[in-house]
Amino acid sequence: MIEINKLIDEYYQWLKSRTDIFTSEETGWTQISTPFSGFFNDPIEIYAKKKDRKILLSDDGMTSRNLHLSGVSILRSKKRKEVFEKILLNYGVKFIDNELLIETTEKEFSQKKHNLLSSIIEISDMYMLAEHTVASVFKEDVQNYLEEQNIIYTPQFITKGATGLEFTFDFHIAYRKQEIVMKTFNKLNKYNLPHFLFTWADIKEAREKITGKSVSGLAIINNSEKPIKSELLDAINSKNADFILWSDRNEEENIKKLVANF
Repeated sequence: MIEINKLIDEYYQWLKSRTDIFTSEETGWTQISTPFSGFFNDPIEIYAKKKDRKILLSDDGMTSRNLHLSGVSILRSKKRKEVFEKILLNYGVKFIDNELLIETTEKEFSQKKHNLLSSIIEISDMYMLAEHTVASVFKEDVQNYLEEQNIIYTPQFITKGATGLEFTFDFHIAYRKQEIVMKTFNKLNKYNLPHFLFTWADIKEAREKITGKSVSGLAIINNSEKPIKSELLDAINSKNADFILWSDRNEEENIKKLVANF
């Protein structure tokens, strides 16, 4: 049996040990280097500064610059602009002068910092929407797939975990005795998978206590471009979550993963 609480504690310690902080006395900005990897596999950095009675958090425009360097224009593409604005709305983030910004109080700092990091990670993945890489938005493909299977779902499902933080899943399916939270991966790698496994583990126990239902975690993975590494799939199973590879989505055993087990 997996000792989830022990693993989560170790994960918190790992996050803290790999978070570096530097404050500039000249500007008043504090640089927070996080363990999460950015567009070029470098650490995602955010910046914090006291503003009156609040704290301003910023990405210093790095997310937008990285996309621009990769030839991806957010605002000149209607589809990418819609996706971009939806991400901002979901996490309460503003886009001003090419910076991702969010204001917070000390009390809400953890949640708002998490929201900014989540938005950076999702927006950074928009390079996968370049015309030469992907013909359509994978999340929309998954939504159409659910509708083809006559599955009733809630998109952009927000729920609170045991840590008190709120997490967003792409889809949520509710049955009388069971719930399924789903995350879509246009590209699965060792950088974005831990975020899903952490959020899934954090909400499972809390959600089951609130609803009295069994809660399952399901990853929908796009393997159209290249095969998915077996160790990534093994990691999903090791945390008692499950997955559907896009190429196998119409197989009976995978369709059964979308329906109640009771």
